[in-house]
Amino acid sequence: MTADRGNRLLLVEDDGKLSDLLSRLFTAEGYEVGVARDGHNGLHQALTSRFDVMVIDRGLPAIEGVDLVRKLRAQGITTPILVLTARGTTEDRVEGLDAGAEDYVVKPFEIDELLARLRALLRRHTDTSTRLNLGERYLDISSRRVVGGAAPIELSGRESQLLQLFASHPTQIFTRDDLRRLVFQDADSPGAVDTYVYYLRRKLGRDVIRTVHGLGYQMGAA
Repeated sequence: MTADRGNRLLLVEDDGKLSDLLSRLFTAEGYEVGVARDGHNGLHQALTSRFDVMVIDRGLPAIEGVDLVRKLRAQGITTPILVLTARGTTEDRVEGLDAGAEDYVVKPFEIDELLARLRALLRRHTDTSTRLNLGERYLDISSRRVVGGAAPIELSGRESQLLQLFASHPTQIFTRDDLRRLVFQDADSPGAVDTYVYYLRRKLGRDVIRTVHGLGYQMGAA
């Protein structure tokens, strides 16, 4: 049994040989595979692209694997995560799961079991996917897609987070400081809020987010 064609998997693994091996294995199973060799690049890819499942090594450079999981969950990324590591004590497992990972596989591992666990993660996540109403359309949070028009519209992680916030509080006016605090805490650019509002409008229409002059932004007509 292979994965559904089109499922996107992010592999964050710094061991070059193992990364290449797993990338070929996952591709053969039908996944579209993105690869990151350190935690910083893994965070960047997860926030700017859509993935259906992630496999994250624990001993990563730049950002350690469990810290990466925490950062992703703090940013509102709900994609199911499997932590793959040589550290297999009960304390290590508990730490990884408490950080927000759904599963924890210890090296060395059986390939068939690893693939089965990934399929199980995808099934469970698909069954519990959350939708947010956008009027005539809706946001599928698990896939980061806006559905209901001529074709689904894919959003990046940050775009999805921003739209989730507005859709969850449709009457609230958010200042730029509010949005920087709630969505863009680690953004390097002070103009990140306006940039991502522009991205959403470009993808979903000018009226999706309304400018309230002198105050900030509010959910508009989607």
